[in-house]
Amino acid sequence: MGKPRRILFFGAHPDDCDLKIGGTSIRLAKAGHLVKFVSCCNGDKGHHSMSSRDLAARRYLEAQAAKEIAGIYEYQVLDTPDCELEATLENRHRVIRIIREFKPDIVISHRTCDYHADHRAAGQLVQDAAYLVKVPLCCPDTPIPEVNPVFAVCYDAFVDPRPIRIDAAIPIDDVMETKLKMLDCHKSQFYEWLPWDKGDKNFDITKIDKVDWLNSMWIEPRDANIAKLVGLNCKYVEAFEQTPYGRQVSKEEFNALLNP
Repeated sequence: MGKPRRILFFGAHPDDCDLKIGGTSIRLAKAGHLVKFVSCCNGDKGHHSMSSRDLAARRYLEAQAAKEIAGIYEYQVLDTPDCELEATLENRHRVIRIIREFKPDIVISHRTCDYHADHRAAGQLVQDAAYLVKVPLCCPDTPIPEVNPVFAVCYDAFVDPRPIRIDAAIPIDDVMETKLKMLDCHKSQFYEWLPWDKGDKNFDITKIDKVDWLNSMWIEPRDANIAKLVGLNCKYVEAFEQTPYGRQVSKEEFNALLNP
């Protein structure tokens, strides 16, 4: 293998990274590449009964457990409270510094048409940073990297203002068991908050098969749709679109960045 690639994903909350790029990250990490996750919020609002302080501490530990299972380089959780992330100048500079310090080959985040305000803000922050990463007098305390990153967004099902364009679709059948173990680390979300948020106030984890639950609720419908769109003969897949920001590469090079 040549020089290890460096992949940086900005999710809005702990568990966003795992859902959107978990399988791809496992495959890349196993091949010796460096993958860093950043959660722009600390996860302190995603529960119906815990205090924000206790929840933030719990979700940090959940993220670190997922990091160990995936074998990725780092899972950084920023201190911004959930539901309060904004595309401010301070946050923009923070994102620029994180990108410069990690020196990634590719930076990925949410699209700005997402349903969640925190997701939209995370995507906007990364988009706003894309050009400024290479401006030396912006955040002059942190040197610009030698190579400008490619910027991309992860798959979503939103169609307004337009559906996402799939430039890279990564089959992950071979690592799906590990991705499910990553998701299982986020127990506060998948077995507590999210069932409650969807209306199941009496959800009982002891009465379900966790793998079936994670698959049916959070994986299979999305992945089946991606596979159908791109004509892949696989069950599990993650997809990405290259943005017009940052370094531009061919579709072949873009796919190569995300494949071991």
